[in-house]
Amino acid sequence: MIIREEQVLERIERARSRKARLRDDTITLAHGSGGKATHTLVEAVFREAFGNPLLDRLDDSARFAVNGADLAFTTDSYVVSPLFFPGGDIGDLAVNGTVNDLAVSGATPLHLSAGFILEEGFPVADLRRITASMRLAAEAAGVDIVTGDTKVVQRGKADGCYINTAGVGVAHSSPPGEIRPGDAVLVTGPIGEHGVTIMLARGELDIEADLSSDTAPLNCLLADVAGACPGGVRRMRDATRGGVATVLNEFVSDSGTTVVVDEDAIPVRPAVRGACELLGIDPMYVACEGSAVIVVAPDAADAALSALQGHPLGADAAVIGRVTDDPSGLVLLKTAFGGTRIVDLLVGDPLPRIC
Repeated sequence: MIIREEQVLERIERARSRKARLRDDTITLAHGSGGKATHTLVEAVFREAFGNPLLDRLDDSARFAVNGADLAFTTDSYVVSPLFFPGGDIGDLAVNGTVNDLAVSGATPLHLSAGFILEEGFPVADLRRITASMRLAAEAAGVDIVTGDTKVVQRGKADGCYINTAGVGVAHSSPPGEIRPGDAVLVTGPIGEHGVTIMLARGELDIEADLSSDTAPLNCLLADVAGACPGGVRRMRDATRGGVATVLNEFVSDSGTTVVVDEDAIPVRPAVRGACELLGIDPMYVACEGSAVIVVAPDAADAALSALQGHPLGADAAVIGRVTDDPSGLVLLKTAFGGTRIVDLLVGDPLPRIC
């Protein structure tokens, strides 16, 4: 049995070490899921075309210096369907998503841009509702929307409204550090709420649940963590497309470590767990828009957890696992039944158009 396990691990390591090759002739929905197909698309097309030291880090934001000032810059596009859903809409989702990408990079968000692609026939009342939501979200996060763009396409050439936001902030802490064995892995709150909410809001499934999206700005929460354990925060990332599982796989791939997660420690609301069980989906792969994954040094775990739980957005934060060094490059889940399984990158596209 041990020999067979070693052989499997060797095959996984060989497969992951190969250069990414895009074998598809056309783009599929899976290329936007945040899983293996997305990773291959980024590596084999975009990174190959645009590769440079800032881009090659593949962080949520690029960090650079301008005239002695340390800045962070990010951009994201939002194509969620439906546009309005319990707990939010495409507008506050766009603002919060860009704010969070800056925050997890150790930056204080300052200014955003907003680009709109509108479909002919889109109701002006809906556009006003979206922009009002964006204004309120920006005020809550302490940022300003300072520039933008608008394009209108023919009827049937879009899905009502798409939004692109970009953001700039001041990088106030050191760049993300190296994850090390012994480090603690935390989540800032319950997982999977946004993705399940979006799926149910489409009305295509005969499932009812009292759920709403967790979309929220995390900049103040994450600043509290950084202040509570200076120098102790290794990495932070918001668990959007591909969920917590994808974030952890990215962490171990970058660091050559392994993360061992305790399934019983992962905060999942009963409604999310129940919906995922009915749909055959693992909550670890479901998107969050108001929860992040944080890796901290061993001696900073208690301070980080206390800081999180002292903030309204982190009341349900938890330590869900630890970093080890053997075997390398894997995410392992200790299940509630006492076994252990590998949590790999997402394959396919179980939750399309969630952001």
